[in-house]
Amino acid sequence: MRRRAPLVVAAALGAGLALAGCSADSGPELKVSGAFMPQPVDDMAAGFLTVENGGGSADRLTSVTSTISDDVTIHETKDQKMREVKAFDIPAGGTLDLERGGSHIMFMSLKQQPKQGEKVSVELHFEKSGPIKVELPVKETTYNPQKH
Repeated sequence: MRRRAPLVVAAALGAGLALAGCSADSGPELKVSGAFMPQPVDDMAAGFLTVENGGGSADRLTSVTSTISDDVTIHETKDQKMREVKAFDIPAGGTLDLERGGSHIMFMSLKQQPKQGEKVSVELHFEKSGPIKVELPVKETTYNPQKH
């Protein structure tokens, strides 16, 4: 019986290594596109963009920071009501769409009024991935890109 113990241990270790190899995924691979901010008409603004996750595991957008405001939050719109949320899920192989009429970034108490043609710098913070810096081009107030 004592001779089997090393074999059992070796088999268990081998199985553990094989399972570890199978469970290792590529992690989140995030890419941002379609970013913009409509020119604000008062001391608040909204930001919109798409985050694509080409990786093998999900991530979450947990916050956004910007020098244009000390009060930047993320919101969702459901049943025509806007509410602040703590995070947005970004599924593996999926997207997070921040768009007019839906989920978006809110900038409160703007330090300056960005004008059409300028860019606003933001930093997106995630649960797993490192931060991503994004430039939001300021578009006309009514700008609303068409989905393809």
